[in-house]
Amino acid sequence: MNIREVAVIGLGTMGAGIAEVFARGGFAVTAIEVDPDALGRGMAILDGSLARAVSRGKLTQTEHADILGRIRPATVLAEAAPADLVIEVVPEQLAIKQQIMTELDRVVRPDAIIATNTSSLSVTAIAAGSAHPGRVVGMHFFNPAAVMRLVEVVTTVRTDPAVGRAVTELARKLGKTPVQVTDRAGFVANALLLPYLNHAVRLLETGYATREDIDAAVTESVGLPMGPLALLDLIGLDTSLAVLEVLHTEFGGTRYIPAPLLRRLTAAGRTGRKSGGGFYDYPAKGTARAAESPMMHNEDQPPPPGTITLIEPEAGHGSGDRVGHGDGARPGGRHHDRAAELASLIAAAGISVTRNPAHPTDLAIVAVGPEGGVLAAAVAAGRGADAVGLHLAGQQLAELVPTRLTSASALAAAQALTGRLGLRSVRSADRPGLLAAALIYPHLRDAVAMVADGYATAGDVDAAMTLGCGYPRGPMQLLAEFGPERVLGVLRAMQAGYGDPAFAPPLLLAEIALAGWLPAGLSTVGSSAAGNEAAGRETAGRETAGGEAAGHDMTGHDMAGPEWAGGTAAAQQPQRGT
Repeated sequence: MNIREVAVIGLGTMGAGIAEVFARGGFAVTAIEVDPDALGRGMAILDGSLARAVSRGKLTQTEHADILGRIRPATVLAEAAPADLVIEVVPEQLAIKQQIMTELDRVVRPDAIIATNTSSLSVTAIAAGSAHPGRVVGMHFFNPAAVMRLVEVVTTVRTDPAVGRAVTELARKLGKTPVQVTDRAGFVANALLLPYLNHAVRLLETGYATREDIDAAVTESVGLPMGPLALLDLIGLDTSLAVLEVLHTEFGGTRYIPAPLLRRLTAAGRTGRKSGGGFYDYPAKGTARAAESPMMHNEDQPPPPGTITLIEPEAGHGSGDRVGHGDGARPGGRHHDRAAELASLIAAAGISVTRNPAHPTDLAIVAVGPEGGVLAAAVAAGRGADAVGLHLAGQQLAELVPTRLTSASALAAAQALTGRLGLRSVRSADRPGLLAAALIYPHLRDAVAMVADGYATAGDVDAAMTLGCGYPRGPMQLLAEFGPERVLGVLRAMQAGYGDPAFAPPLLLAEIALAGWLPAGLSTVGSSAAGNEAAGRETAGRETAGGEAAGHDMTGHDMAGPEWAGGTAAAQQPQRGT
């Protein structure tokens, strides 16, 4: 199939970006928008994006003119007649997309390919609007299309295999990395991203942690560019809710049931940045932004403790420390290693450390792991009131874990201690997973389950999340870094503690932990797609439609935002703790 001419239907922010991608690739493009005013706005978005590329030295004025010269604006669908490929980028409503399919049957040639940029709707259902469903395929770009490297190519049970191959090859010609999958709700990226975001909302609404701590736990421990709640604000709470409903309809299970707080905020009109507020507030330009969280003035901060009792949880306590083979299986195991690291850090800060719980000190610190268990260790040591768990979950992050017995003064002393150690602290409940792992490990579990189902390869999973969502490292690579044994143990503890099968580790994860084996290619991020695309993440955000870095595309909404870029300096640091 020789594709020379393309038509793009719908010239909003996403459609304009896709038209730009094809025109930059040397294709003749017909940009169709039935509303003349919307067409003008779309062409202005496209021209502005190219102009910024010129100002940054990415394009010459001649190249700018040549690219624009390949784009022919139009207001009627009949103008798509000469196209070899038509891609619709209309609003994410099934009836509208099916109507477009029906009308295109009367306009384009029988051998023309029709693609949909849907991010959540069933491509099979959309194709039902066409008399020729074999030529319909999903071609899901990510926002901003000119920058983000990933394209999900989605085939249905009726898609002609030659059509899928042609669109996959076309994506490569455009300089993109295609991930070809079959039609399933959420495809790869949304199916992995949304349950993780939804879980963060559940932790917030149940009082498990504050919004700031939830977001910091992820950005500081794993190096993701944005925390889940800030990302939901960027995507749009209403958009995220709609995608979750699609996922729940297809898959069921608690991971996909939209959190009640997400529904309430959406119903109240707090849909995120676009409305001026979601989980955070976004004042109009020119007004002062309120502080996100109360900060303790220096004169109000207690001094750090002068003496500390360091308590090791009982060896083997928690599933995370006795799984299969490795360091966690030996006496003391990871708990001993954590305690030794903490003792070294505290002593280096000039604070006296003792291991004798009977020795009177200013504070007792339990060297806890992500499996939790602070209360049992504190009570066993007879230090319930003045004991706080401390887990080093990242290079600069400490999870502080008070129990129901911990006094306010002990918690304040622990916060002062982390300040002395130069660590950012977040507060976590004493539950399996603590905070960072409770968010990230189920996310990794979902990725392993997707690979186990045969829906996507390990490399495709990592490509989708790094090149489509801006992750510095993909879920399967993170699994390798954290250690499959540790992830397996914490997930088992979460399943036992909460009784929720959504945390049950897939059999593949248990096999990986037992055999010490990981899917091939993870040393280069991913075998089938992501390998040579790391450099593409570094360019994310440099030439976006809004002049800013951008987030994950859901339904074509503009989600430009300065924080969502493809990787951070923190992401390059080795993992600690989580």
